[in-house]
Amino acid sequence: MELFGISLDIYCINILTNCFCHLDRVDFGFSLLGKILKLGFQPTIITLNTLINGLCSEDRFDEAVELFDEMVAKGYQPDVYTYNVIVNALCKIRKTNVAFGILKRMVEEGCEPDVVSYNAIIDSLCKDRLVTEALELFLKMKSEGISPSIVTYNSLINGLCTSSRLKEAFLLLNKMLKANIMPDLITFTILVDGLCKEGRAAKAHGIVRGMIQRGIKTDLVTYNSLIYGLCNSGRWKESFMQLNEMSEANITPDLITLNILVDGLCKEGRVAKACGIVKLMIQRGMKPDVVTYPSLIYGLCNSGRWDESSMQLNEMLEANIAPNIITFNILVDGLCKEGRVAKAHGIVKWMIQRGMKPDVVTYPSLIYGLCNSGRWEEASMQLNEMLEVNITPNLITFNILVDGLCKEGRVAKAHGIVKWMIQRGIKPDVVTYSSLIYGLCNLGRWEEASMQLNEMLEVNITPNLITFNILVDGLCKEGRVAKAHDVVTYNILIDGFCKHQSLDVALSLYQEMQKNSLTPDIIVYNILIDGMFKAGKIKDAKELVSRLSIEGLRPDVYTYSTMINGLCKEGLLDEAFKLFRKMEGDGCFPDSCSYNVIIQGYLRHNDSSMATQLIDEMVGKGFSADATTTELVINLVMNKPDDPLVQKLLNYSKRSQDVNLK
Repeated sequence: MELFGISLDIYCINILTNCFCHLDRVDFGFSLLGKILKLGFQPTIITLNTLINGLCSEDRFDEAVELFDEMVAKGYQPDVYTYNVIVNALCKIRKTNVAFGILKRMVEEGCEPDVVSYNAIIDSLCKDRLVTEALELFLKMKSEGISPSIVTYNSLINGLCTSSRLKEAFLLLNKMLKANIMPDLITFTILVDGLCKEGRAAKAHGIVRGMIQRGIKTDLVTYNSLIYGLCNSGRWKESFMQLNEMSEANITPDLITLNILVDGLCKEGRVAKACGIVKLMIQRGMKPDVVTYPSLIYGLCNSGRWDESSMQLNEMLEANIAPNIITFNILVDGLCKEGRVAKAHGIVKWMIQRGMKPDVVTYPSLIYGLCNSGRWEEASMQLNEMLEVNITPNLITFNILVDGLCKEGRVAKAHGIVKWMIQRGIKPDVVTYSSLIYGLCNLGRWEEASMQLNEMLEVNITPNLITFNILVDGLCKEGRVAKAHDVVTYNILIDGFCKHQSLDVALSLYQEMQKNSLTPDIIVYNILIDGMFKAGKIKDAKELVSRLSIEGLRPDVYTYSTMINGLCKEGLLDEAFKLFRKMEGDGCFPDSCSYNVIIQGYLRHNDSSMATQLIDEMVGKGFSADATTTELVINLVMNKPDDPLVQKLLNYSKRSQDVNLK
């Protein structure tokens, strides 16, 4: 510019800096900054904003934050644009808390945040799975008079879907429509994806059909999500029909689309159909990739077609596609399950030669194969090898060893493994304990098996049907029917069957208890009452409660809370409230759970007046709201923002430090 006689001024330099930043040459922009300083000019807020934005465009977020801090230290007053860029940068590098601090600083400095400021933090909170906090910020934004945009709603709906809170996502969609903000393609695609991941492909399919009927264009991402959901639901005919719909809409399936179909078919054992898709893929000029081949290899291995799986591996190599760790792990796992451990070892050696290290999936597969072949020394060697290469064995690895040892009757060794895993900070689960109980029962060590069962319960691990079957079957085989049928065993069995929605079996066991002259305790009754309410058998539950006095038992706080919860879920709020008040008269004082259950009942039925009254009472007694109550309060505020009682409920809860509604 100077060569052509055009004098440089700050305005020209700002324009030039902006051009460099748009060309992803922010370094040239900083060179100009040096030029400014040499010429005696002071950079303006526009200059610095441009450079900060340029750094962010090149994903140099840390440097952008440093420049922002330096700018503030030198006395520059950031404007709303500066703050928004820096808030967005902090959110991108997952420093949401710092971004929150910047938002507060904006207000303190007299710079009013706008919808862009809030959107960045709301989106970041949702990505961090802090959706409740994002909803609270959404409400705060609205209370400040800032109208949410389509971006705000999309972020929140995505966060709710990702957190498996689909009901709330659809409530928010309705709220959005009431605010005259029309959903866009992104909104619908988020909902379709969320529904498909929850196994609700039919509902997702309905949304896509509705989009088409309303003239809203679907895209490749929408169809890929839908096809994924339909495949996972085993609805193959509909998933293939989507390909025709895509063609009619001039949307070309990509490699992701076809990989979804291939993977789904292989998992269902329909390998021939999957191979047909791959041929179609090649005919259309698409090359199978590092996702396609492992899916085919998995399907072939599961079908016992080892020669063909080896051919697929060779085909990968011929196409210059390097097998990844997933491919090798599929082969190793399949071979080990078939007892072909030597072949699996050969694959591992080959994989190491190719510069790939076995991982936390490879070793458990080998250990499983060796244990099943009774090759314990080699299995132990594999475990030691894992540790030598700094791969921490996970719960699956330990469970394989414990289960294998217990099946071989080597329970002492299995116990040693369990102690070792606990020392390493890994907690046993229901599989671990069930294996130990099986091993002890097989050796006739009943007292120790019972101790293991008690230990499970003490650490809040619920035995499953496998555990019950192992214990009862073992005891009965040994002729120890009396021990198999004591009150504690019945309690555990009845609880397990109720939790597995087998109420009829649980009731049969209850009747069997009485036939065997065993008196059910309050625990048994509480379990059955809860199971009956969950099965919608309210009349039966009430009849069972009336039996308590006949059996010389009194309802406890759990009995009352269970009944109140069941009545609330059936919409019988008046009856639930009468029972809640009756508790105290019967000498059974409500606890935190009792209060939360009745409050949640009123919140679910949008009765803000009673909910407010009961929260006030709850706090007065020193109890706190739980996470469910918190979410329901926020949802009620979102659905009735103008209701004065709802606002009172929100304001009250936010003032109270005792109730966890923050």
